Amino acid sequence: MALDNAQRRALIDAVRAAARQEIMPRFRALATDDIASKSNAHDMVTAADLGAEAMLRATLPEILPGARIIGEEGVAADPTELDALTEQGLKIILDPVDGTWNLARGLATFGTLLAVIDGEETVFGLLYDPVNDHWIEAIAGGGTWRVAGSSRIRCRVAAGACETTGLVGLHHAAGLSAPQWLACAALYPRFSKITATRASIWDYWLLVTGGADFCLNRYLNVWDHAAGALALREAGGYPALIDGRAYVPAMREGYLLAACSKEAWQTAAGVFKPALDA
Repeated sequence: MALDNAQRRALIDAVRAAARQEIMPRFRALATDDIASKSNAHDMVTAADLGAEAMLRATLPEILPGARIIGEEGVAADPTELDALTEQGLKIILDPVDGTWNLARGLATFGTLLAVIDGEETVFGLLYDPVNDHWIEAIAGGGTWRVAGSSRIRCRVAAGACETTGLVGLHHAAGLSAPQWLACAALYPRFSKITATRASIWDYWLLVTGGADFCLNRYLNVWDHAAGALALREAGGYPALIDGRAYVPAMREGYLLAACSKEAWQTAAGVFKPALDA
């Protein structure tokens, strides 16, 4: 099912409203008891995450009646919510605050991710920057667009370098074993630069707008990748698992390598895959 313009606009407006009401008033104003840990001290949840997801869970069904909502905080409370990923019909995938650690530390590199999946296909993706009220939206078969005020610019990624020395990469080492981490870190000098944003929204934002050539991520949380992978693919990039399998949102295990081109993907995969297989 392709969403029409009115539905896409309503989804964007709902996310913007949640950011105005639940996220931005708490930016650099979180009290100590507004921040809690989930799986570990670095896996955080804040009052902004919880408030924004609750507000969106109340408003999104009015836009897409009958769609299942799968949100990061809802899954944290009830992991069986993820089982809906394999069902037919519409699903709304939601990360109310992607980059919660950054938000909690007062950094502006966070945002909201929303994707709509029909069956196994992502048909719409939104990467929303609440600080600047800018966003990137992607439509299956309709391209990727960067929107700021009245400006709407189509995103098309460059071909990218094919030699490691010309590639800028993003790498999230969380979840790697100690031998894998050491093996991967030893490879960093082969590239132009390796860094990390601590937020999937900004990983994909950089990939789509030409600020990075690839991103390697250990975790396949659907709320981290569904919207961004669609945006990258519609902009001409290449997201796939490092073993060569095509990425689909229902996947839960594997290493996702998203790159600005298939050639850049092949170069980065050739370097990192032996280290991850070790």
